[in-house]
Amino acid sequence: MSEEVADSKVYANFGKYDEFSKTQAELLALDPNADPTPEEEMKEGRMLGKLLAILDEYQEQPYLADPFLSDLVSPVVDAIKAHARTPAAKSTTRIFRLSSLLYHYVKFRGSKTITRFFPHEVPDLAIAIDYMTREGSPTQDSAQWALRYVVLLWLSLICMIPFDLAQFDEEGQVGRTADLLDTLGKKYVDRAGLEREGAASLLARLYMRRDMLHRFDPFLTSATDAVNSDDVFTSLGVLQVICEVVKSGPEQVIRKSAPQLLALAEAELLTKNMLLRKYKTKLVARVALRLLPPRSRRKGTQLGAEGQVEEETEPEIDVPEEVETALEQLFGSLQDKASPDTVVRWSAAKGVARIAERLPIDFAEQVLETVLGLFAIHSVASASLYDVPTVAEGTWHGACLACAEMARRGLVTADKLPELIGWLDKALYFDLRKGAHSVGSNVRDSASYVLWALARAHDAALLAPHALALARSLVTVAVYDREISIRRAASAAFQEFVGRTGLFPHGIDVLRKTDFYAVSVRKNAFLVAAPETAEHPEYRIFLFDHLLDVTLRHWDPSGRFGTKGGGEGCEWRLLPTLNILADELELQSKLLQAVDGTDIHGGLLALSEVAAAYKERYSGSELESRLREIFSRLALVKPATLTAHRNELITAEACRLIASTLTLPEVELKDKGAVPHWRKVVEGGLCHRSAAVQDEAAAAMAALSGLGSGLTLCSTLIKDLKTTTMSARPTLGKMLGVLRYDKHANALKEVVECLLECVDASSPAKFHVEARKTCYEAISRVLGTVVDRLPELLTPEEVGALEQALLRGLEDYTMDERGDVGSWIRISSIQGLRDCAIMLLQRPALLPSYLRPDVYHAAVAGILKQGVERLDNVRAEAGACMLGLLMISPPNEEYAIEGGDAMRRMFLQGEPVPWSDGAVFFPKAATLLDVARYRKQVLSGMILSVGSRSESITRPMGESLAGYAASLPVTPKDSVPYSLYELLQDVLDHGKAHFTSNMVFVPVLQTLNVLLSSEKLQDALSDKDLSNQLSAIRLLATKNITRLKNVQRIQESMKIVVNLLPLTFSNQEDYVLCVEALTFFLTHEFPHIRTASAEYMCQLLPGVDLEGREEAVEEVLLETEWISPDKNLLEDAKTRVIAALKG
Repeated sequence: MSEEVADSKVYANFGKYDEFSKTQAELLALDPNADPTPEEEMKEGRMLGKLLAILDEYQEQPYLADPFLSDLVSPVVDAIKAHARTPAAKSTTRIFRLSSLLYHYVKFRGSKTITRFFPHEVPDLAIAIDYMTREGSPTQDSAQWALRYVVLLWLSLICMIPFDLAQFDEEGQVGRTADLLDTLGKKYVDRAGLEREGAASLLARLYMRRDMLHRFDPFLTSATDAVNSDDVFTSLGVLQVICEVVKSGPEQVIRKSAPQLLALAEAELLTKNMLLRKYKTKLVARVALRLLPPRSRRKGTQLGAEGQVEEETEPEIDVPEEVETALEQLFGSLQDKASPDTVVRWSAAKGVARIAERLPIDFAEQVLETVLGLFAIHSVASASLYDVPTVAEGTWHGACLACAEMARRGLVTADKLPELIGWLDKALYFDLRKGAHSVGSNVRDSASYVLWALARAHDAALLAPHALALARSLVTVAVYDREISIRRAASAAFQEFVGRTGLFPHGIDVLRKTDFYAVSVRKNAFLVAAPETAEHPEYRIFLFDHLLDVTLRHWDPSGRFGTKGGGEGCEWRLLPTLNILADELELQSKLLQAVDGTDIHGGLLALSEVAAAYKERYSGSELESRLREIFSRLALVKPATLTAHRNELITAEACRLIASTLTLPEVELKDKGAVPHWRKVVEGGLCHRSAAVQDEAAAAMAALSGLGSGLTLCSTLIKDLKTTTMSARPTLGKMLGVLRYDKHANALKEVVECLLECVDASSPAKFHVEARKTCYEAISRVLGTVVDRLPELLTPEEVGALEQALLRGLEDYTMDERGDVGSWIRISSIQGLRDCAIMLLQRPALLPSYLRPDVYHAAVAGILKQGVERLDNVRAEAGACMLGLLMISPPNEEYAIEGGDAMRRMFLQGEPVPWSDGAVFFPKAATLLDVARYRKQVLSGMILSVGSRSESITRPMGESLAGYAASLPVTPKDSVPYSLYELLQDVLDHGKAHFTSNMVFVPVLQTLNVLLSSEKLQDALSDKDLSNQLSAIRLLATKNITRLKNVQRIQESMKIVVNLLPLTFSNQEDYVLCVEALTFFLTHEFPHIRTASAEYMCQLLPGVDLEGREEAVEEVLLETEWISPDKNLLEDAKTRVIAALKG
């Protein structure tokens, strides 16, 4: 599982207040009763969108806006109130925006905070009621849900004012106002949207009024009928009302209705929906709380060892039977399994803790004991935590949440603390596999929450006996859990203990290594934080045990690979400092003998890391002895298991272990060694279909060759891999690139011949693109291995052949269903040429024999060409390699990059230039055409970019090339390196050279169209050479045009002919030829070509001067149906167009 941590920005203040208030003021200044024009509506929509975007930006820190809420919210509320007082208001568009803005304020900061800024005077009641009930009011519009919501919230606030509702009743209509409010609330309490929230708040506030208490009993009766129906939304609404009334209503009403309320909570419908179960849980808990006296002790008071209150003696109270019934229901809700959501269990946990806080001490201890008993429900018959069924997840999670809430309130007694910590020690590692994923992350998170709560609410003396065990468990989870949220939670709990108790060994130092940010990225937690923590002896052994018992045996491969140190920083490097090494190896050996492939893979992985640790600490015969001991452990795994195709992780790790531990004595013993089948494992890995297995097998071959052996095996494998399956052929290049040829000089010539054959796409071996890519990568690696002995091992001709192969790789444009897969080879060739050039330029003695100047400059030109082509990743790699070459000091002038000083100023000075960003890079890249030596290659790359199918490449390159062309003189001059005439001629020559290749010729035509739009051509039409060049462009574009079937090529040719009309108008002969060439396009057999030709001429002709002829042509073009199959119609229209153009 990949893990990318993208934390939100953290702000210090509401920095956009001025911008926000200014935009809101502009929005409020508009007349809400007027209908906006379409332009005004778009502008106002953008203004509202800007306001909402700012609120969303600060959504994670809404409290920053608190000092400004009064200035921001009050004007919006006043505008809505003013609209409500206008009976003639008809427009709804602008009031909808204001109500949406007010709703987003509520969303941003919460209804309790925002409603404080609502007007709440007695006269406001009549205004709000009239606004909600008036015929034609915007609130009657179904789309105005936000307006109804905020007005209902407004009414709920007004209902809290202590005045008599009867004073608003008209004479003879006693109770009319109350009836209106009651009816209004009930009208919307069954809605699916937010109106239900507002209506529930209104009804709750209404029924809590002393003069409205008599209305609650009838509502409760109707609520019983509602929850027994199948209407979920109605049930949600009435439950919200009842929960609010039970929370804040008069005590005598709640006590009288308690049996009815608890009976209501037992309705069957309330078990079928997660939100219904949540409100049912809230209702039960709140009823029980209202039946009990207020808190008998302050929050945070701790129980002593004998379970007595330390600060005061509590009075005896009688616990109603309804409280026991409520607790039973809450214990059931703690085990809610019907939904993965935690809200039901969380609500039940808070309810249990709040009730326990008001109960007598003995009763509270019984509650805690019952909660702890939930852990054992699914654990009685389980041998270990991993034998617990996955259905236990909900029970354990609910139990942990309840324990955390009770711990926060100081309700965990000293005699129960050891039992609780024992269960928490298991809950911290609750990670059970369920199908293709695991469950238990919420259990581990809540267990960390419990420990955090214990640190905050309990005395350090009570926690001291458990401090070391808790420190080890929390550190282990903080660095080795697979979930980022769990690692952070464990780190927070550790921090709380360190700050409040000071009991943890090396607390401050360990906290620094495992803080919030250190554990946020799994790689850093596993490979940096864990080894640093293991430096302390108190934690080291525990961390090792966890690695062996849990991490290396985890079902998720990414969790096991997290222990892979990659050569530095890994915790296994600390193993040789322990006296328990033998025991650790024995435990790893037991993993290798397991049946589960996960255990075997973890054991192999651990042994590989131990071998890497040995290499850092020991040397000579002692190192060889220890490596042979580890190598011998491989024999514990069955050969069939190591080579089975389905066990690719095991095969790859076995090859890695062989590469890490193989020694010369084991190689010389052959079949009599400790692991006689190791060669078969490596050979099987080389032929495996998985690229990861191939890489590790190639590394094993490299280790074998480093011991001075494997020459015969290498020759055999070359022959086998040439004829093996297509998926295994990439191994050949991987293997040949890593062998130690300084110890196998005799094999080098065979390897060079093999590589030259494999990179040749036309060779009989017919290597596919992935295999050729690895062979291209191997070329530079082979040369890098032998470069110090190059004259002894390879001739200049052989090295030159490899360099030419890399140059040919730059021209690989292989395409298949995956796209331009040839780009993989071009990237490998770019990297190979860069590496070869640098290693040879740094050894002047090898020049020019092994790198001729012309070859070097061809490589530079090829890299520059790739640097201006259409693929972003290719350009980025070409740019990186080119910068590497620019930073190398040439041994003499022959190897100096032409124009190198200008390139260094452009690319190495000032801000870095992103080669992958065409909009930024292409304007600078166009100036590379000033360098004559590389011009042909650079121009060919630019032409391909102009012809790209991506607008993000075509547009910036076309604009850059046109801008560069506009800066050039029309004809060649001695003082200027390039001219427009030469540029056009070079493009023409490129087109002639690739006339039969549509992939190149179409971009040539597109480039010519870009250049023909240059204004400089208009100013130099009298130049004879330029006139001849325009004729050559027309001839090239229309050559064999009647035989073409490629639609894109025909269209681009048509555009050139049309673009030449104004340019050749002064030359009657060329102009007539261009006009006559249009006959083919306007009467083409493809309707799409005819239509495109007419449309393009209509776009171009209005902007040119053909002495008035363009108007007559445009009239014919527009009145003709060019898609028509009527040949006579098309012929007549074509004749009229040609005649009009000829005048």
